[in-house]
Amino acid sequence: MTSMFAGGCLMQRAFEVKAIWDPELRLWLSESDIEGLHVEAETFEEFQSLVQDFAAELIVANHYSDLDLSKTNLRDIIPAVIIHHQDSAA
Repeated sequence: MTSMFAGGCLMQRAFEVKAIWDPELRLWLSESDIEGLHVEAETFEEFQSLVQDFAAELIVANHYSDLDLSKTNLRDIIPAVIIHHQDSAA
């Protein structure tokens, strides 16, 4: 995990999302350090798309204060989102 300081507080720069295949539900489920991100998808491609659609917005909304956002360059706020998955999907 990469972090930086902004506005006097430590800001996380990389977030991880783990895609876990549930054979009973036949769905990819998420496990993540992004507050509020809960993804369920039938395919890994759909899973990736949903993470890409929602992760950045949730990170900005739930992991940065208004003070951090006002005192930090946008390029320093944009986080990395790393998706890991199992190779054993049915």
